[in-house]
Amino acid sequence: MLQNRYLDIELECGIDESGAGPAFGPVVAACVIMPKNWNHPILNDSKKLSEKKRIFLYDEIVRDCVEYSISEVPSDKIDEINILQARFLAMDMCVKKLKNIPKHLIIDGNRFYNIYNIPYTCIVKGDGLYTSIAAASVLAKVYRDRLIESLSNKYNKWNLEKNKGYLTKEHINLINKNGISELHRKTFCKNFL
Repeated sequence: MLQNRYLDIELECGIDESGAGPAFGPVVAACVIMPKNWNHPILNDSKKLSEKKRIFLYDEIVRDCVEYSISEVPSDKIDEINILQARFLAMDMCVKKLKNIPKHLIIDGNRFYNIYNIPYTCIVKGDGLYTSIAAASVLAKVYRDRLIESLSNKYNKWNLEKNKGYLTKEHINLINKNGISELHRKTFCKNFL
């Protein structure tokens, strides 16, 4: 079972992202404020959950949370500013959308660029430790997967429904065969063209 809080305060906001590694599509960040004692027996880092469990949890989290937001930074912006800065931007955009100003942010990872003057803590592998980060992990992953699936018919040359834009061997072969689309990250694909 995950820990409910990093600090024993109300309005602690967990933040995580999905899609830092793929060569196609946006990076997506989610932030979520969960009720202070909320937990779920199957909640974990989204990478450790089946797709079916993630989809189930997405609805549970959205229903029960105090507030959440999701933001995306597109592939052309990632190429312009780099993936690390794009992650920070997506996370900051999430915080900016919240109506409730968090008292503390907990971020999955080891770095964050906070422009909101809100105290924060970076936690490596925090999505497997704390409820609100795990919840943000699920929201970001499900949102991004749904987005990529919605684009898979238009961009069917790259089998995105299967690879979700990650550079699998098959995706690399399809990039070599078909080139890249306008939604591919050019900086990620330059070695395969």
